[in-house]
Amino acid sequence: MNPALQYPMFGPEIQCPHCRQTIPALTLTDTYLCSRHGAFEANPKNGELIHLQSGRHWRRWNNEWYRQHTHPDGIRFEIHEALDKLYTQGYRATRVIIARRYQELMSGYLERSTPWRSGQPEATATRLYGLPVEFSPDTSEDACWEVINFDLEKEPGVPVRYPYFRLFE
Repeated sequence: MNPALQYPMFGPEIQCPHCRQTIPALTLTDTYLCSRHGAFEANPKNGELIHLQSGRHWRRWNNEWYRQHTHPDGIRFEIHEALDKLYTQGYRATRVIIARRYQELMSGYLERSTPWRSGQPEATATRLYGLPVEFSPDTSEDACWEVINFDLEKEPGVPVRYPYFRLFE
């Protein structure tokens, strides 16, 4: 018997999506077991890893796990954490690019402003935590956007006004 067939689709071990510790696969199953977070099941049909206790879905891109969100608060919280991390590393975000698959999910949570000088209604800018928001290109142009949730454009320096404290306004 081929040893590769004894393990789930991601191989004999993976990094836990929650704590990043190496966790083993259970042989002859589609399951990985983290001592801290419990069982994760690999779904070979769609390439997702499902945390059995919470039902959260994860997908992998470049050996990194990305949670697949079904509620806007999940992605908003993830963006907020990334902004805090940038801040502690001495950077400020200049723009948020969110995966197009979340456009409808996020539409009610984005701040909208119309530049008063333009006088054109289509010049509405969307913002999140005070930062301009754009949505990703189509996945046919860049396949990573099928998996990753967002990207932050950044530059060195501290934000002029640290706008990220308005997490759940």
